[in-house]
Amino acid sequence: MHVLKASVHDVRYFASLLRAVNFVNRATFTASSKISLMENAYSLATLGTAFVFSEIFDEYSYHSDALDSPQESEDEEVNVGFEIPLNTLIECLNIFGTAGAPPTNTGTKFKKWKKSGDDSDHDDDDDRGGRGRNYARGLDNFLSGSSEKRTGMRMTYAGPGQPLTLLLAEDATGPTTTCEIATFEFEPHLELPFDASRTYVLDIYLWNAGLRCSSWLRDALSELDPSFDKLTFIGTPPPEVDGSTSRQKRPASQKPMLRIKAAGTFGSTEMDYPNDREVLETFECRENVRVSYRFGHITKTLRALQSSTKTSLRIDEGGLLSLQFLMPSLKGGTSDAFIEFRVSDSS
Repeated sequence: MHVLKASVHDVRYFASLLRAVNFVNRATFTASSKISLMENAYSLATLGTAFVFSEIFDEYSYHSDALDSPQESEDEEVNVGFEIPLNTLIECLNIFGTAGAPPTNTGTKFKKWKKSGDDSDHDDDDDRGGRGRNYARGLDNFLSGSSEKRTGMRMTYAGPGQPLTLLLAEDATGPTTTCEIATFEFEPHLELPFDASRTYVLDIYLWNAGLRCSSWLRDALSELDPSFDKLTFIGTPPPEVDGSTSRQKRPASQKPMLRIKAAGTFGSTEMDYPNDREVLETFECRENVRVSYRFGHITKTLRALQSSTKTSLRIDEGGLLSLQFLMPSLKGGTSDAFIEFRVSDSS
């Protein structure tokens, strides 16, 4: 009996979620009866986690009784966990070149298998749309209604010490392949506890208006020069609201509610944002806040930010930053996945 078995008719959504946390090759995979987690740590200061709920799969089954664990009880489910080379997993999902964008912009091209009736040996995206199909944003590309061929997957895991096995097929008449990826035992990894009961000195909730519309946060981070080495969030408590008005305007001479400052060797830049529902759905700041983070750590979140529908930005009393990105739902209703990054301050 397999501990974990999951299948999906199109791997692009699953692969896009994994790419969002693919900044270090060795990642931690944890599975339970309702959710799978992929955790990745970077430079002892950044922790990215993809929360993948069972609903994104066409079939998902988890059997903890297949594990030989003395900790299991009638009321407690035993989760299975292991480490895996994340780059290898993503490359296997894209073995037929139909799993969306490659993890990095290296010019790597994945040629499709040629079948009888094909007129050309060439990729259909070589010179189309500038960089071609491979460089489209992962989830945007998946939700575009394209009629491109899809890769189906069945993923199984038999237990500790066993490989993660992927059975991949492009379609019913095409080739199939089986990939076995070595798994490793848990090793101590970065933990950045973010207690929801703690007091947040800054709490912002953003609505990204439409999947293909740029959010202000993504625009702000994307337009900054890579030479910057520090990013600072500066928050100012909102003014007291007069009882006679629902919202009191802030005098122009006062500081903005939120300021993002980027600084580096060759200069600095500042971006100010008002407390406007078109930009910030909610904004809470209990005291004057000024916390700095390494710019290279913040840019690790861009892949998730590009495709998210909602974003939550919170900073606790210790300066720990939590960025949660709600991913679009494929089946309507609540989202099937979200991604969280935790970043410690640079002090």
